[in-house]
Amino acid sequence: MGIKKYNPVTPGQRGTRGLDFKELTTSTPEKALLKKKIRSSGRNNLGRITMRRRGGGHKRHIRIVDFKRDKDNIPAKVATIEYDPNRSANICLLNYADGEKRYIVTPEGVSVGDTLISGEGVEIRPGNAMRLKDVPLGSVVHCIELLPNKGARMIRAAGTSAQLMAKEGGMALIRLKSGEVRRVPVLCRATIGSVGLALHERTSDGKAGRSRWKGKRPKVRGVAMNPVDHPHGGGEGKTSGGRHPVTPWGKPTKGYKTRKVKKQSSKLILTKGKRKRG
Repeated sequence: MGIKKYNPVTPGQRGTRGLDFKELTTSTPEKALLKKKIRSSGRNNLGRITMRRRGGGHKRHIRIVDFKRDKDNIPAKVATIEYDPNRSANICLLNYADGEKRYIVTPEGVSVGDTLISGEGVEIRPGNAMRLKDVPLGSVVHCIELLPNKGARMIRAAGTSAQLMAKEGGMALIRLKSGEVRRVPVLCRATIGSVGLALHERTSDGKAGRSRWKGKRPKVRGVAMNPVDHPHGGGEGKTSGGRHPVTPWGKPTKGYKTRKVKKQSSKLILTKGKRKRG
């Protein structure tokens, strides 16, 4: 799958960089693995907006993806590779030997016709899933569980991967792309290889309308508002705020730690990752 450029017959197409979707084999999803997506548009159960700048967008269906990979020692054949509007990576449909069908996130290097399997003693190849205790040191993995049998929680986006560094005392050391080193129980499952569609990070929407299709609404700068609407608002002429960046409710937005100190998973982080500079 490659990057597609558009002939700029409109201003919005000049900066657009998209995927050519040549890897996809069908545009019709498996009906039994679909369910309705109920959108809240950033509102809680009381109808109050708790997450701003969300709403609208194209209608979608949720694809039920198997993040547990708990059908052990039953071979599955890759039937199709499909687009999923709810994630950056593609998904592929597995047809198991016992007749069951499941979706998984498409690993890099997996194509239609390949046979994948999960369980103990399976071959170390992209797409096969097993517990971390059976994965060789130095292997690249994705779709990693944080707790055994709870389903994959880490490394699920397009082009991402992690490396198994060591095993000690029933825990495995995983190094993430950010440089963070985290301890994970060796009984947790992971999939060999990296997530496919690494070129996704090189795409560009090209116009604001494409963000609206995704359900993202416009973001207005605080300095462009009035004093009644934002602490950065007002002033004669164009101003830059005159104070450290804050939210409309006065809380700092840069350098202010929001992670709870007593969070249970904090003690499993050995080395914190590098902060991304925008």
